[in-house]
Amino acid sequence: MLFHGLSAFPITPADPHGRVEETALSALLHRIADAGADSVGLLGSTGSYMYLSRGERRRAIETAVDCLGGRTPIIVGVGALRTDESIALAQDARDAGAQGLLLAPVSYTPLGDDEVFEHFAAVAAATDLPVCVYNNPGTTHFSVSNALLRRLAEVPTIVAVKNPALPAADMPAAHRATQSALPADFAIGYSGDWLAADAVLSGGVAWYSVIAGLLPRPAVKLMRAAQAGDRAETQRINALFEPFWALFRELSSYRVVHAAANLLDLNSFDPPRPILPLSRADRQRVKAALDALSSV
Repeated sequence: MLFHGLSAFPITPADPHGRVEETALSALLHRIADAGADSVGLLGSTGSYMYLSRGERRRAIETAVDCLGGRTPIIVGVGALRTDESIALAQDARDAGAQGLLLAPVSYTPLGDDEVFEHFAAVAAATDLPVCVYNNPGTTHFSVSNALLRRLAEVPTIVAVKNPALPAADMPAAHRATQSALPADFAIGYSGDWLAADAVLSGGVAWYSVIAGLLPRPAVKLMRAAQAGDRAETQRINALFEPFWALFRELSSYRVVHAAANLLDLNSFDPPRPILPLSRADRQRVKAALDALSSV
């Protein structure tokens, strides 16, 4: 059941030289565990995995394992441009104590289906950890089709997918189409925080959440309402998140959660360059979004 429920994706606080700030990361992880999230998604896109060296990624994993002490499972992103690098990162994650892997088809030169399949099969074979396919075409510019997912599901340790959620009207049919292509026990979860609640109501078994890495308590409440099929309560809580969702759509969730972490004194660093911090005016909008969630 690793790739089920609410997976909270925190930022990875790091200084301008890319050195992980262990105390700040631990504080974020304690918040997630105390709120009752089902797993931690470490070193996802929100966690700056592509901006960190192999050594700093290893430091982040070791910090998380020491901090959580088995209370909350850890899923680690191991995406890299080269297959051998992803294999090394997967083995590092295993050796450091992670429970699962999240793998995106990162590329510079556009990839084809056969190239992505061989990449995933090689990384999956490098450890015995279960693997979730990270389908994130917004950053990788590669969309994992249901046909490719069917092939990947034949690899014994590839057991889940993190798909981008779609608008509510499109979600039920899309979810059924993915279900029909895959084994019954293959875990289909969704990202895209502003659309994820409806994706869970449509049958998704996991929400891979940016906001839960920063504000886990209200995110847990939203997820539990959606898991229970309580549409009215899901819509009520989701409406309180809407100021954040609007900012995510406009400015990117990555920039917004870094600003929010700074406002909450959970991080003292800006995003890694060349990403610029938000303007003062946009930070005020982030503060207003935080205030809107104070009642959840």
